[in-house]
Amino acid sequence: MTSLPPSGFDRLSEPVRKWIWRQGWTSLRDVQEKAIPAILAGGDVVVSARTAAGKTEAAFLPLLTRLAERQTDGFSILYVSPLKALINDQFRRLESLCETCGMLLHKWHGDVAATAKSKARKRPSGIVLITPESLEALLVRRGGEVLRLFGNLDAVVIDELHAFIGTERGMQLQSILNRIEVAAGRDRVDRIGLSATLGDMRFAAEALRPGGGTSVRLVEGIDEGNGLRLQIRGYLRPVPPDEEEEAEAKERPQVPEAVAADLFRFLRGRSNLLFAGSRTNVELYADALRGLCETAQLPNEFFPHHGNLSKAAREEVELRLREDPRPTTAVATTTLELGVDIGDVETVAQIGPGFSVASLRQRLGRSGRRAGKPAVLRIFAIERAAGRGQHPLDRLHLDLVQSIAMVECLADGWCEPPRPAGLHLSTLIHQILAVILQTGGIRPPIAWKLLCERGPFRMIDRGLFADLLRVMASAENRLVEQSPEGLLMIGEAGEKIAESHEFYPVFATEREYRIVHETRTLGTYPLDSTVAYGETIIFAGRRWQVMEVDDRARVIIVRSAKAGKPPYFSGVGGDIHDRIVETMRKVLASHDTPPYLDKIATGLLEEARAAFSGMGLASDSCIAFGNGVLVFPWAGTKKLRTLTLAFQAREFKAGHFGHAVELQDCRPDAVYELLAAMAAAPPPDGMALAMRLVQPPLAKFDGFLSRELMGLVTVSERLEVGALPLLAQKLQSPLSVDLNSSVRDRA
Repeated sequence: MTSLPPSGFDRLSEPVRKWIWRQGWTSLRDVQEKAIPAILAGGDVVVSARTAAGKTEAAFLPLLTRLAERQTDGFSILYVSPLKALINDQFRRLESLCETCGMLLHKWHGDVAATAKSKARKRPSGIVLITPESLEALLVRRGGEVLRLFGNLDAVVIDELHAFIGTERGMQLQSILNRIEVAAGRDRVDRIGLSATLGDMRFAAEALRPGGGTSVRLVEGIDEGNGLRLQIRGYLRPVPPDEEEEAEAKERPQVPEAVAADLFRFLRGRSNLLFAGSRTNVELYADALRGLCETAQLPNEFFPHHGNLSKAAREEVELRLREDPRPTTAVATTTLELGVDIGDVETVAQIGPGFSVASLRQRLGRSGRRAGKPAVLRIFAIERAAGRGQHPLDRLHLDLVQSIAMVECLADGWCEPPRPAGLHLSTLIHQILAVILQTGGIRPPIAWKLLCERGPFRMIDRGLFADLLRVMASAENRLVEQSPEGLLMIGEAGEKIAESHEFYPVFATEREYRIVHETRTLGTYPLDSTVAYGETIIFAGRRWQVMEVDDRARVIIVRSAKAGKPPYFSGVGGDIHDRIVETMRKVLASHDTPPYLDKIATGLLEEARAAFSGMGLASDSCIAFGNGVLVFPWAGTKKLRTLTLAFQAREFKAGHFGHAVELQDCRPDAVYELLAAMAAAPPPDGMALAMRLVQPPLAKFDGFLSRELMGLVTVSERLEVGALPLLAQKLQSPLSVDLNSSVRDRA
């Protein structure tokens, strides 16, 4: 008779088991049972499961078991989170567990008192919960203490791993962890990545351990959800009768009355999340819904939540959702998309399609946590009504179609794979400066080996690294200089940058004014958004009149008002994946009607399909419009951008918006002729195309790059030049779609 292997619970240390008993758990969750033996065995592990599946405990129960018999100097576990609010949540969540195990627990971010950090640093022990920026500051300011602080580090836990992959912050974090291993004299320290949304686990494994992804163990929890109730609702936005009113509507956008009324009807009296898209939209919708509460003589239930609001204002909304029995709807951007603890919400609502299926899946995880209660999602698709000079793209109702496509991809179990790493030269500039500050000076070959050969910037060879150093040391930039002994040192301009507290984040931060009412700071307002004395604005979900603008102190003093215009916040959306746009075409070409559409959305889809067929898009990719041509490649943002530049390189007047390329002063036959030539030729010179892409610096240190280096970044991160011949080949011949399998009945 063979004995069964010990359960995950049986493998845990006695203090950890005691803590579990005290919680009243009758069993461990699926992802915890799977993760415990993998993490106890040592090595790198990626743990993926839906939101609220118990990933935090899946990591810390075995890690604390590993540490049960160890008494070492220095920190034992480093937990890295993209959000300070998430660190605060995890501190509350882990406090009793660590106390039971006799393990110290430290918070470490910008809002933690300096005395608490100093105490932890002087006698380092236990677990430290930290942001990448605070970890960077610790290395730069205390470079000589890295061995003492992290020499005996047992593991690093990276929460919300998907939020770091392929981003500037992700490259910074990978570089920091590598620098810690080298400075501490360690070949490697175990890394455990936690995420609720990963489209490609092997890709994520490589992102967790660059160059060693094949050795990373993968743990996936089963979906323990309670199902999904879904509806996409359609709405028409009236077209202003004349150009003057249309310009006014753009200057002072408003929430359509029908949308506001339905949101109020569906969300009032419950706890919900409403993802409104932009920060401007958050303010608009929070203001409109507050107004409906006042009209109905009800206490306000709708509160904005975005990054420009003060920390106190955001935490007030989070606390109300988590602990207050009063009904509350947070109107948010992506700020409540990650795993900040807000308790159980009944409904998730979303304005428009968003940019990724991964984001949609993450948001869904916020609802349906209660036993027996399904997740509830409503998407509000607002389309432009038929009117004068209607553009073909408006006739296709592409926001609605994109919403449907994303739901179909979600139902197929697909979401975007993590983005591949590009050159990230902006982040490499930052890391070169950080390493110099950490070490006091470093030789160029050693810096290359540390950051590129062993670190995450593996696409950078010695020659390109030398080119970057020359640009950094140029008379124009003066970021670095070289000592007579050959050490890289901080240059005059580099010193000014490094002296600022804004040096540590690798992402660009806006220069902003503080908005103050009486003695309370409401939040911050970007400097590129003009505001004048006496003007009325909407901010923090309320209406204010500007009483004073202090440019020197960067303060805007306001008082309550009855009118107001929405604030303007800059920012662009993310790139859309090929599969989403390909699914959009299938939706338009199909005859099936998804059962989750309401009556208006169904009618809008019928109109879109009639336009798709009537314009000949079922068989053609190019249609005449005005004095030019519209090209529909039905491809993602990168390919669309690349195709536009390729047209420009052939002297076509081309621009892309929505999901099409618009060409002026040409006919379809000329476009098809050019597509045939593109299909038959090798991919064009990527640098030549990149030089045509005129855009402001996107990453923090892009402004220091030469035109040539910026071109290399553009080719590697923002274009898909190699895909152009195949894309052109598909566009010059009729497209075929399986109409019977494109949209399935999901009733």
